[in-house]
Amino acid sequence: MKNYFEFDKLGTNFRTEFIAGLTTFLAMAYILFVNPHTLSATGMDQGALFTATALAAAIGSFVMGIVAKYPVALAPGMGLNAFFAYTVVLGYGIPWETALSGVLVSGVVLVILTMTGIREMIINAIPESLKYAVSAGIGLFIAFVGLINAGFVVNNDATLVGIGDLTSPTVLLAIFGLLISSILLTIGIKAGIFYGMIITSIVGMIFGLVPHPTGLNDIIGPVPSLEPAFGQALFHLQDIFSIQMLVVILTFMFVDFFDTAGTLMAVATQAGIMENGKLPRAGRALTADSSGTVFGAILGTSSTTSYVESTAGVAVGGKSGLTAVVTAVFFLLALVFSPLLEIVTSQVTAPALIIVGVLMASNLKFVEWDQIEIAIPAFFTVLMMPLTYSIATGIAVGFIFYPITMLVKGRVKEIHPIMYILAVIFILYFTFLS
Repeated sequence: MKNYFEFDKLGTNFRTEFIAGLTTFLAMAYILFVNPHTLSATGMDQGALFTATALAAAIGSFVMGIVAKYPVALAPGMGLNAFFAYTVVLGYGIPWETALSGVLVSGVVLVILTMTGIREMIINAIPESLKYAVSAGIGLFIAFVGLINAGFVVNNDATLVGIGDLTSPTVLLAIFGLLISSILLTIGIKAGIFYGMIITSIVGMIFGLVPHPTGLNDIIGPVPSLEPAFGQALFHLQDIFSIQMLVVILTFMFVDFFDTAGTLMAVATQAGIMENGKLPRAGRALTADSSGTVFGAILGTSSTTSYVESTAGVAVGGKSGLTAVVTAVFFLLALVFSPLLEIVTSQVTAPALIIVGVLMASNLKFVEWDQIEIAIPAFFTVLMMPLTYSIATGIAVGFIFYPITMLVKGRVKEIHPIMYILAVIFILYFTFLS
């Protein structure tokens, strides 16, 4: 183990890697409850989702650690799960089984694109500002979903949206959770989101707003069956042949593209394992990430991606793939805690969505706002996601505006041909919807 993970070369040891893996797990353990709550809005079985989430995270993290030897953990991605549930299934009316097929196809295509080197070419074709705008827009969308789940934002016939009943005990519980999580993160506690959920659940129990466990069976129980969702992605592949599903698959791919690239760069830089400014074993890392999406789709969950929370483990010394392997083990151990799904209600998970949205929205600072031909498509990308309740629509609008504003500005040579192709696809997408 010491030689395989190159402890001496990286200046680490088993104890450090173990602590790093545990830290990473605690920083991203919230996904065990947030993902089932998010995807269950589609009618999927929450117990099966819990198991699929834990297994997808374990498998993806294990492959990343063993094959790519990166201290990067994987799990079903925030933003991608919201897109799956609220846009694809609830918005477009696409059955969740077909949506899972779309996730599977996106994962398979990403594996092929990675192995052929095309993935890197496509990544380079998208301007940096639009990449950051997509990430920030998804952050606003997730936060908007969290505010709705908390009851803080409600429907208003006069103004479309309005503020909820702030005297409602459940709304107050969600606000409390948001404050606690914010405070914990502000004082530097890496697992602040997870600990915030625990504290909020306890307070909810005290005031009778959250179900109270009456015994050990309400905390630890048998692993929920995967049967309701397992393999559905394979059984509905014949239903993906439409313009609408093409856009869905492209969106899954696009978001996974840049989530992974950005996370790997951030973690590798912090861990000090970059070589001459480049990612070592980049192909293996990208393949591991794409494979995680394939496995996750078959298990029955939305796209699996690399988690930036891995920087929490790196911050305490994690540098090798063993960090990711340890994280994978903890996700497997977490399988027996499925009864806690009854305790972790939407008011408890809502603050996690809002905080993750804040973290993702920080990418707005990298957009070139002083260049109007860049600012306009970036702005519409960000704005249209929450306003149309669709990540795909935000991406589509921004990518249609980009070649137009750049052409008018006379920056034709800077527009990659792939951007024209994407613009045409998205125009067809809107035409099909109308």
